[in-house]
Amino acid sequence: MNRIYFDNAATTALDKEVLDAMLPYMTEKFGNPSSIYSYGRESRLAIENARKSVAKLLNAHPGEIFFTSGGTESNNTAIGAAIRDLGCRHIISSPIEHHAVLHTVEHYDHEDIVTTSQVGLFSNGHINLVDLEEQLSSIKERCLVTLMHANNEIGNILNIEAVGELCNRHNAIFHSDCVQTVGHYPIDLRKTPVHFISGAGHKFHGPKGVGILYVNDNIKIKPFILGGGQERNMRAGTENLYGIVGFAKALEMAMSGYEADSAYVQSLKTYMARQLKANIPGVEFNGDYDGRCLYTVLSVAFPKTEKSEMILFSLDMNNICASGGSACSSGADVGSHVIRALNNNPNRVTVRFSFSKHNTKEEVDMVVEKLKELI
Repeated sequence: MNRIYFDNAATTALDKEVLDAMLPYMTEKFGNPSSIYSYGRESRLAIENARKSVAKLLNAHPGEIFFTSGGTESNNTAIGAAIRDLGCRHIISSPIEHHAVLHTVEHYDHEDIVTTSQVGLFSNGHINLVDLEEQLSSIKERCLVTLMHANNEIGNILNIEAVGELCNRHNAIFHSDCVQTVGHYPIDLRKTPVHFISGAGHKFHGPKGVGILYVNDNIKIKPFILGGGQERNMRAGTENLYGIVGFAKALEMAMSGYEADSAYVQSLKTYMARQLKANIPGVEFNGDYDGRCLYTVLSVAFPKTEKSEMILFSLDMNNICASGGSACSSGADVGSHVIRALNNNPNRVTVRFSFSKHNTKEEVDMVVEKLKELI
């Protein structure tokens, strides 16, 4: 059996058109963007055209887009800048954030640089906005609110506009990890009340090792990597030229194909949920899976049995690639902090299936048939 890849929330295959756009900047157009002669000017122009393209697609100003190495760097930078440059002394987050946020917040807390709190969750994993407002009202110091736009494990989507309005009302800084939504949904940053967002190219068929940090024009932060003055003196280091070109091309393709691709991928998710319900007794789904949720992610809670405890290993042995939660923990065999925060039911085994435009209904059928044997 050919390998079936159902872990697209971890990373996605690079589109051929994206690779084609990148290749010239790996070969003949190799100049250092900081060089003043023609090779350098050619590379500099490619980066600035990419920045303009990304800004236009997100309805932002080009000066608000900074290229980074990915979502983790962008998240770290936004949180650090909010503390260092914007006077935030308390951070409100949630127990189901990506570790790139959770561990960063914990670091500043352990160093006694800030105090922290976590907003309450409903049983389906959505953020309790009433609790958030109560916390913002009662905390005297300036707050940073860092809440992800869509959860990478269960797929729940935050009401980013409502959170942004609450932050504006209470003079709080708002950062949102948008790694699972940039390239998957149209985002209009002119109409979204947010100060920072993070994105990563490899989540939407772009290259690994490149991301963006959006910094709203209304705030001013200091340079976050010192050295040669790249990225308008904010992030020193020779730019990832072909990665940046690839990011812009992948975002352009993702947004031009959004209507058709999102409908198709949603149909795969809906079909798999229906097939699992029909064929696996006792199956349940984590999060708001058929409501305000990513069309790419289906988090499945299987009944715990001797066989199902080995489900990820068994799937892998059968050439099916899926995840027990986030794939960003370097293979560490630890239970999902997201699932623990939601229900922590010891009689359930969670598998995250996540889909892309390259998957098929036939693959869903094959996976469900194999699961019937393995559960």
